[in-house]
Amino acid sequence: MNPLGQPLVLKANFKRLGLLAAIGLILFFVFQIFPATSSQTTDIPSTSFISKEQATESARSFAASIVNYTLPSDNGKTLVTYQTHSDIYGYMAKTKQLDSYNQKWEAAYPYDVFRVRLPDEDNGGYLNVDVHMRTGKVVGFKRELPSSLYASADAEQDKNKRNATIQLAEGNIPLDEKEQLASGILAEFGYDAPKLQLDTREGKGGLTYTDADKQIGDSKLELNFTFENGAVRSFESVFSVPDEHINYVEDQTRQANWMTYGGYAFLTFVLGVLAIIYSILTRAHTSFKRGIILSLVYFAASVIGTLNMIPLFQAQGLSSFMLAFLMLMQTGITLVMSATIYLSLVAGDGMWRKIGLNPWPRAKEPGYGKYVLHSMYAGYLWAFILLGVQSILFFILERSIGSWSTTSADQSTYNMSYAWIFPIMAWMAGIGEETVYRLFGIRMMQKIVRNTFIACLIPTLIWALGHTLYPIYPVITRPIELMVIGLLFSLVMLRHGFIAVVFSHVIFDSLLMGLSLIFMGDALNISAGIFWIVLPAIVGYVIYKWNPQKKEKPYVTTPHPEVLQ
Repeated sequence: MNPLGQPLVLKANFKRLGLLAAIGLILFFVFQIFPATSSQTTDIPSTSFISKEQATESARSFAASIVNYTLPSDNGKTLVTYQTHSDIYGYMAKTKQLDSYNQKWEAAYPYDVFRVRLPDEDNGGYLNVDVHMRTGKVVGFKRELPSSLYASADAEQDKNKRNATIQLAEGNIPLDEKEQLASGILAEFGYDAPKLQLDTREGKGGLTYTDADKQIGDSKLELNFTFENGAVRSFESVFSVPDEHINYVEDQTRQANWMTYGGYAFLTFVLGVLAIIYSILTRAHTSFKRGIILSLVYFAASVIGTLNMIPLFQAQGLSSFMLAFLMLMQTGITLVMSATIYLSLVAGDGMWRKIGLNPWPRAKEPGYGKYVLHSMYAGYLWAFILLGVQSILFFILERSIGSWSTTSADQSTYNMSYAWIFPIMAWMAGIGEETVYRLFGIRMMQKIVRNTFIACLIPTLIWALGHTLYPIYPVITRPIELMVIGLLFSLVMLRHGFIAVVFSHVIFDSLLMGLSLIFMGDALNISAGIFWIVLPAIVGYVIYKWNPQKKEKPYVTTPHPEVLQ
């Protein structure tokens, strides 16, 4: 980190960093890209899927055969989202049976589907058709009617009350009538009903068949039906998940919520309050004009990322009013967070400058253009190093504490209006998190603990706790991983300054997000993925060109008062 009053120089051993970066990239490709060696917790999907248009065509062809359903005209506005049975995938991953499942059963009973929502113009509501993402085969369906009681049943926590509501929704259809209604669906999907075992658990509602010949571990194939208005409401063919696994995930999720809201959210709020105080106390050493641009970039990236997730919210059945209310509320939250980022930028800058250090130089300072360019170089090298470190950490955690991951519809690029926008979130994370937990957080903690390592450790722990709701288990996995990653970010901050650590964080996330676009396989997303990966280099180079040496203002050579002491 540069002292105040001296020309800007980024001191880095680029040869050593380059060697470590090359090793990091090799480890990243070995553990995350190559299928033969990739870890379950770090594997980047590279499967080729059908297009959403093909899924829609398949769904419409199936819908034409549904009784009491009129297929609407194709207006090109059909909602297609990615949905997943994360419990099935997670159980197979946890028990090391995922490869076996993929080879034997996934082609017929996928855990990932495209869900095509078709309007039900006669009855209101929708017909959801689930389509295999690779083969285009329809594997299930569900009718969603506005008058349905199933929404109340799904929201009910008490199992007895839930089953009672389901039976009321069904209209108390006799068992033999259910079987007759189900038989036609079973035949259409290619099942031989006499060879199936009927599960008639009392009070459960619906209808479930099992197939003893189709089993993997403690999981067996179930064919599930629900009924409403005297007709089949839904059908799905899925493998069951043992209660032990479901209970484990629920317990882990409770722990993650405590870590996220009781640890990360509360302690970040405390940091926000301290940022207000110290932005005022250190105003003589900084300027309230600083941070406006970065805060606006953070705000814009966050709002764009949220709006990009509208298809996911639509798939949850939210009304237009509720969707607008949710977007308005999220925008308000983003405004508050952006204000916190702004105040943390001002306070962090002032606190470091007060002790004679210059982690975040101003434009026109001697050497600024080249300093930013070199910060960008260091950012790429450190990002490559971090990718390798992350890969090794997950490899070790998988073999020590049994870490495993599952799927999530909430984080899928297939549930975005425009997948190619997704990596803009890397800029939001890089700017926001490095501001709060490194630029401001480290210096704030130094005033309390007087020990640099502990001062880095505490804000890093707070930051790490904010990532426990990711679908990686046990939930302590990500805090352990991010403690190491966060301490390395802290090292970059202390050694090279704020600009370098923001670059390294943005590049790190852009590489992972950009690769997820590249592996989608189409020309637009491949091009977008490459663009986002190289964008930090473009930004660094443009800043360098806009700040030539002739625009720099000379320093006043009087040393900082605290340096003289």
